[in-house]
Amino acid sequence: MNVITKPPIAHPSHVTKCDGDGSVQVHLDPQQKIGNARVFAVYGKGGIGKSTTSSNLSVAFAKLGKRVLQIGCDPKHDSTFTLTKKLMPTVIDVLESVNFHSEELRIEDFVFEGYAGVKCVEAGGPPAGTGCGGYVVGQTVKLLKEHHLLDDTDVVIFDVLGDVVCGGFAAPLQHAERALIVAANDFDSIFAMNRIVQAIAAKSKNYKVRLGGVIANRSAETDQIDKFNAVAGLRTIAHIPDLDDIRKSRLKKATLFEMEPTPAILAVQQEYLRLAQSLLDGNEEFNGQSLKDRDIFDLLGFD
Repeated sequence: MNVITKPPIAHPSHVTKCDGDGSVQVHLDPQQKIGNARVFAVYGKGGIGKSTTSSNLSVAFAKLGKRVLQIGCDPKHDSTFTLTKKLMPTVIDVLESVNFHSEELRIEDFVFEGYAGVKCVEAGGPPAGTGCGGYVVGQTVKLLKEHHLLDDTDVVIFDVLGDVVCGGFAAPLQHAERALIVAANDFDSIFAMNRIVQAIAAKSKNYKVRLGGVIANRSAETDQIDKFNAVAGLRTIAHIPDLDDIRKSRLKKATLFEMEPTPAILAVQQEYLRLAQSLLDGNEEFNGQSLKDRDIFDLLGFD
């Protein structure tokens, strides 16, 4: 079996601070900053609807006249398929095809235009059990800068893999100005949200990223999210109801802006447009405080 050795990550020598006690999180090359674009990272429990949320938010930004780039950060590389109508090759796939000689790539090898003109990139991830998601994010940003794509972008959305379990998948926080958390009104997604709050607090010590609030998704009610927000110092900034039409949109490989404009669909479209405008206007930041695991168990649930 041929083994491809990827180039090592450069760790800048002047970085001396840690992102938290015992932190071994990946520090990206400080030269690989994303220019003047507004950058948002979308996090949440696996399967909670981050890709659906990210894609519809991308379209909302585009409808507001912005040039949008969505970067999927998941080995499943399905973040953008409702925009492009098919699975795209990942950055790691195309780099591997040229033995990691990035100068041999063309921009159309890894950037694809989707619905409403949204530019789509699937970063992918390392093979299971090997490598680091931070490397993947770093190589993707580097490649985008080499091809000057970020010079013509107003908004970048990172759609990030499931739960934050390692520093690598917290790497988009080193580029983002706001981290948005998608959560349903249930214990598991709120438990995951608490870990994400902890990760964002760690990154905010050394980077500009701040919590941008919670997007309640697939939820008729928000009482459990409201309980957590009140204690953690957060706020719900958008509420997407549990509509079967949203599930159908994924099956149809379509965004909600392409679905039949029923009153319910139009209301959700307006909620995404309202959210996009509030983010462009510079919505408030939150200094969220994570809870200890036992405290979450004690907090949530019915009396």
